[in-house]
This record gives sequence, structure tokens and C-alpha cells, in this order.
Amino acid sequence: MTRNICKILILLLCISCSKEENDPAPSPTQNMYFPPLTGNTWETTSISDLKWNQTEVQPLLDYLELKHSKSFIILVNGRIVLENYFNGHSATTNWYWASAGKTLTSTMTGIAQQEGLLNINNKVSQYIGTGWTSETLAKENLITCKHLLTMTSGLDDSTDDVDPANLIYKADAATRWAYHNVYVKLQDVVAKASGKTWDNYFNTKLRDKIGMNGNWVQLGVNSVYTSTSRSMARFGLLMLNKGKWENNQILNETYFNEATSTSQNINLGYGYLWWLNGKTSYRLPQSQLTFSGSVIPTGPNDMFMALGKNDQKIYVIPSKNMVIIRMGDAADNVNLALSDFDETLWEKISALYK
Repeated sequence: MTRNICKILILLLCISCSKEENDPAPSPTQNMYFPPLTGNTWETTSISDLKWNQTEVQPLLDYLELKHSKSFIILVNGRIVLENYFNGHSATTNWYWASAGKTLTSTMTGIAQQEGLLNINNKVSQYIGTGWTSETLAKENLITCKHLLTMTSGLDDSTDDVDPANLIYKADAATRWAYHNVYVKLQDVVAKASGKTWDNYFNTKLRDKIGMNGNWVQLGVNSVYTSTSRSMARFGLLMLNKGKWENNQILNETYFNEATSTSQNINLGYGYLWWLNGKTSYRLPQSQLTFSGSVIPTGPNDMFMALGKNDQKIYVIPSKNMVIIRMGDAADNVNLALSDFDETLWEKISALYK
């Protein structure tokens, strides 16, 4: 009996050793870090700590500088891995988000909904009155807040102007996807629903709660957010954590999940003003063509993105607990949101950790 027990113990020990040799222990996962709301303190983690490829850092930074970048930040578990500034830019310089700031409007719409101030399924005219377009009342009343979030208002996208005379019927709401500046009307909806100015509601409910700086600037018909790169990174970190900052659920997870999932069946690569990677097809601004495959084929499939003119970027990658920020001038020619720059940039980013 004793001999049999010994044999079993030896067998178990051998199995244990074999498993240990073939299956390396998983790397310890850090807890999620959130920088203090005030001051400049922000924990860091090193390339060597992550066991990434140090030799791939300089080629990435050289490429970023070559492509007219002004700032670049990588966060992992909320900690800064890389933070670099180029071409006279600094950590205290504000820069415009361009259309990457659409995601701020999406987030604020969700916050207003969770506070019971609005419902995204209600028609826009319920909040800002009728006559906000030049459509017939029947067609205008088809347009809900959700249609503005998903770029499916059906309004003519040949102009960015958002005065009623330029908001012209092209198709019934929900039947056509077109990248259009009319989303900005959601800021009016939130202001009317909350009884506060857009800036005041935004600062109180989002900006100040996660320690961002910055402000909204009216540039023609565009309402554009400007901030430091770290403030953009703070927003990315909030989204990485599904709308939660430490123990404070700023945006509810239900809305967050909707916003970062395919929102309609025309452009699978689009949520609520967020771009989505890893879908089977997508559409681009100023086009009615459908392209097969992922928006950024070299990027992670679970990545969701805030993308703005002249290559303003927030990449959020849940599977890697990673947020990446890029601010700057256009990498190549002026572009609306996406460019070949994304694809090459992701080849160089992924070389860090592959």
C-alpha cells in the first residue's frame, strides 16, 4: 500500500515538473492605476518591466517625428510606458482633438441619458424644437439622437454647415450612413435637456471628474476641444475602464458597451461616434463604398478609436490594457480621420511587444 502511494506521489511530481517546464508562469498583472486629479504625478512602467523590445522604440519615435507628430503616449494599466514630444510641443501645450473629440460628445450624451435628462431614441426636435433642418416636419421627426450618434441622420453630407438651410434631406433616417458634422447638434440637445451651457455641463460631469484640462473652441461651424496630450490620455483611460474612474462610474457600462459596438448595419466599423477595428467591413468619410476587412488591419481586433483630422488619435485596446495617444499635424496630406499612417504606425507599435 505504502509502495503504491509513493508511486502515485512520484508520478504527480513528474507531471507537475513537466507542466512547469512547458507552460511558463503567466506574467503578473498590475492593478489599474489612475493619476491624481491634480498635479503632475503619473506613475510609469518601463519597456524592460513589460519585457518589450527596447530596440524597437527608436524606430517608432523616428517615424513619429518624421510624420509631423507633436506628442505620443502609451499607457499600460494606466501607467505611462512612453511619453514623447516633438517639434517644439511640450507636456503643457494644448492641441486640438479635431473629430477625435466627437467621442467626448458621445460620452456626454450617455451621461445626460443616465441622469434621466434625455433618451437617445427620442427625436432631436423634442429637445431643440422643430425647424432645425430644412426637411419636412415628417422627415425631420424621423431623426433621433441615436441617428446623430451613428451618422445615420440621412442628411446631405456634401457640406459641414449645420444651419437649417444646409441640413438637406438625402434619405430617410437610418437608411444611409454618412460622416457628417450634424452630430454637433447633440451638444445643443444636452444643453437644452440639462438647462446648462454645454461647456458647464461638460466640465462638471466629465472634465473635472477625471482631472482633464482644456476647453471647447468654436471654429466656424465646428465645436473643437483642445487640451494637453495627458488630458486626452486621461479620457482614453476612462474609456479603457468602461466609463469608470477609480471607484466612480462616470458613464454607465451599458451605454459604454453600446457606444463601442457596431451601432447600425451599414458601417460595421462605427459605434456611437467611435471607430471600431476588427469588423468584417467598414465605410470611410465622404464615401458610400463598403470596404472588406478591418479599418486598421495591422491593429488589434478589439481596438476602438477616436480619430480626428490631421491624425489626432486615441487608440483603446482592452485586451492589452493599453491606451495610445497621438497628436500633431497631418502625417502626410490633410485627411479627415483615417490614413495609411495608422497602418504603418501600428506595425511599429506592435513590434514593441511581439
